[in-house]
Amino acid sequence: MSAAHSKPVVLILLYAWTSCAWAEALQERIAPCLACHGEHGQSAVPEVPSLGAQTSPYLLIQLFLFREKLRRHEIMNEAVKGFSDDDLRTFADALAKLPPPAPANEAADPARMARGQALVQQYRCNVCHAPDLAGREAVPRIAGQREDFLVKTLREYKTNQRPGYDASMGDVMQPIPDADIPDLAYFSARQ
Repeated sequence: MSAAHSKPVVLILLYAWTSCAWAEALQERIAPCLACHGEHGQSAVPEVPSLGAQTSPYLLIQLFLFREKLRRHEIMNEAVKGFSDDDLRTFADALAKLPPPAPANEAADPARMARGQALVQQYRCNVCHAPDLAGREAVPRIAGQREDFLVKTLREYKTNQRPGYDASMGDVMQPIPDADIPDLAYFSARQ
């Protein structure tokens, strides 16, 4: 093989090796995330969100907030410390490709489901989070999310304990009675 013909072959082999090495490195780097947030997109850890099928723009914003310590959670702040912007994008894109979390699997209480569905419509959760609650763009997926995480998060927004990149959730939660939060979470977790 002449030198002119071997150069493209070497470049192709180098590219293939680099791609495989990069994929392995990403899998190693993302493993700690999946230990808490769920290897297959569904968290089994109380009050820790499932990340499967979460929107990439939303994940990117959250990772940025953690890296910059605009959201304070020691484990998450440490996990993304030193990440470049490209790292944040890579992680957000990879996590968004995980399968969506399965809805809660125990038999649902029809009365609570009806009440939760009515509350989702009344408070217009289905406008920003999409009719199926799967999220869109920078708005998170809440369908199939852990119920305990949703209750905790909604209460944190209501009491202004959860900072975000957008104050709208704090404003949205202010008029919602605390008694409605469990049914909102119950319904959303079962979508």
